[in-house]
Amino acid sequence: MAKIRVFLVDDSAVVRKVLTEMLEGAAGIEVIGAAQDPLFALPRMEKDWPDVIILDVEMPRMDGVTFLKKIMAEHPTPVIMCSTLTVEGSKTSLEALRVGAIDVIAKPTANLKTSLPEASHELVTAIRVAAKANMAGVKPKPIAPIPKVAAKLTADAMLSKGITRNTKKTGSMIAIGASTGGTQALEAVLTALPANMPPILIVQHMPEKFTATFANRLNELCRVEVKEAEDNDPLLPGRVLIARGGQHMMLQTTQFGASVQVKDGPLVSRHKPSVDVLFRSVAKYAGSNALGIILTGMGDDGAKGMKEMHDVGAETIAQNEATCVVYGMPQEAVKLGAIDHILPLNKIPEMIVAHK
Repeated sequence: MAKIRVFLVDDSAVVRKVLTEMLEGAAGIEVIGAAQDPLFALPRMEKDWPDVIILDVEMPRMDGVTFLKKIMAEHPTPVIMCSTLTVEGSKTSLEALRVGAIDVIAKPTANLKTSLPEASHELVTAIRVAAKANMAGVKPKPIAPIPKVAAKLTADAMLSKGITRNTKKTGSMIAIGASTGGTQALEAVLTALPANMPPILIVQHMPEKFTATFANRLNELCRVEVKEAEDNDPLLPGRVLIARGGQHMMLQTTQFGASVQVKDGPLVSRHKPSVDVLFRSVAKYAGSNALGIILTGMGDDGAKGMKEMHDVGAETIAQNEATCVVYGMPQEAVKLGAIDHILPLNKIPEMIVAHK
């Protein structure tokens, strides 16, 4: 099988060196070149165009988003952005996702030689997924081996399965899960909704510190209110709560009504926040009053939780393959028999409105 050919564009020589060494130790991946900025990179890539590009966000002569726009206009290619965990970095990275980047990998600002290799599994997985991405769905010394992945935990690590006796149910509400390609998909869905919607809870796989910026941006675009979830935020009509990067979000009910619990914990289905955790809590506390939606994304996070929602009578929707950037999470939910409707992205807002 042919190797995935990767080109690195990063202003830091240290980052280029560490990433190159790290990726050369990954099976099935070949780094065919590296350059310090787009003006050096483009002539080299035109001679041997890569399968995947890893692109720095901030560079002196041409920034990453400008170069990304050029790539998407002239030679659409899967691009992974490498961004620092800063407010400005997150804003720029979200703009990159909007104009066509497949994913964003957080780049620590210190101890690069130590911290970057620790993220090797995430980066290698992102490259392998990006190489298979549906670009039509994107718009707008010896090297140590890749570390063994820890056992994948289920939602049991955060919340027990099943409905407890005398549990008070919420009213009508919507739960959405997404990963790769989800920032664009969520923008398309949420901007199409009127202000008077039932409460909406969302888990979008995204690095810590990015989710607040993402929520703020959507809040500026949408008629519904969008905010990053905080512990004990109440579920309110017309409000969308997005799980915070690096923490799980669960629905809960108390004598005061329905709210969310934002809590640290282990990775579930290899993610934090996890869609499975959210969906299980919705199955438990909203039951048949909920609408569950699973959008584009790699892996299987959310599939089991969606089946639990389906089994308690919630209506469920999966985005169809043709409009997904990566038809992973929806496909796994379909395989489990968890889905009532498989729809193109542009039809999903209609179903959400009908759920009132």
